[in-house]
Amino acid sequence: MFYYVKGPVAHIAPYLAVIDCGGVGYACHTTANTLSYLKKGEVTKLYTYLHVREELFDLYGFSTEEERSCFELLIGVSGVGPKAALSILSATSPEGLAMSIITGDEKALTVAQGIGKKIAQRIILELKDKLAKGQLGTSAGGEQYGGSGVTIIPENKSTEAAAALAVLGYSQAEIAVALKGVDMESQKLEEIIRQALKRMVK
Repeated sequence: MFYYVKGPVAHIAPYLAVIDCGGVGYACHTTANTLSYLKKGEVTKLYTYLHVREELFDLYGFSTEEERSCFELLIGVSGVGPKAALSILSATSPEGLAMSIITGDEKALTVAQGIGKKIAQRIILELKDKLAKGQLGTSAGGEQYGGSGVTIIPENKSTEAAAALAVLGYSQAEIAVALKGVDMESQKLEEIIRQALKRMVK
């Protein structure tokens, strides 16, 4: 329903930002990471997700499309609600979450408030399974990373970076262009992912 909202920041509270759009204040539930970029009175753009349950309509807003994509992935995991998803994305960046899933690092997820070992294991298991089945990284054109039913086993930085970018919602074609020419040997995986994301923004 809403792709993004843009306007001056009218109010900031824990996990909440109100954006004034033409005289209407949109209350957007958000992460600590997104809030760190906001200043009251300054114009900002938040990429939104409308969560509908029973008769409640909750709007969530994020400073980047990658963070919104990760939020949607997390709430798609059984037992993970919007509150838990915000907690995780407040404790880690989108690329950090992607790396945790690819490397199976459950400890990185349990740092988030209210996230126990069992939930962390479920997130990694379910999202890895989706990645293996080619259900992540699908673009509007229908391109997929990995292909249906193909198990992805990251063997080096290149494949790990590609898998992590697929978790963030990028297509195979976008990933190939973003990683072309990136120094895989001397840089850490997280820096490789950051460079690829910068290229995609350009």
